[in-house]
Amino acid sequence: MPHRIAIASDHAAYAMKSELAEWLREIGHDVTDLGTNGPESVDYPDYGYRVGQAVATGEAAFGVAICGSGIGISIAVNRVPQARCALVSEPLSARLARNHNDANVIALGARLIGVEMAKACIVTFLNSEFDGGRHQGRVDKLTHPERNLP
Repeated sequence: MPHRIAIASDHAAYAMKSELAEWLREIGHDVTDLGTNGPESVDYPDYGYRVGQAVATGEAAFGVAICGSGIGISIAVNRVPQARCALVSEPLSARLARNHNDANVIALGARLIGVEMAKACIVTFLNSEFDGGRHQGRVDKLTHPERNLP
């Protein structure tokens, strides 16, 4: 099933992002590339915010955010309300991010995993569903932290 996907990276992940965006289009997805557009140094939060906004506003159903480690850009995405980003490095965590956390953005570390593992994570992520049930209340708490903070 094709999805609308927003993808972005910093300079450290530019090559991987470009390859993944092309591959996602080849397998039938509607992909919006939100940058960066070259290997020149940029600030990863700017690109994490872009992916988070695209998902939060409905411009994209899912997002892919990539930086050198995946850590910084995942933190940036998670600053956007309605975005739930999970940093993954293998397919099991990609599946669980969807099943248990209803993640709508996947973050990857270009310096930590290769492009084939990134593809395996993305395929698993996109083909997994949210389990709901006992997980729904937890996702609601993630979506509305102001209701649950002490």
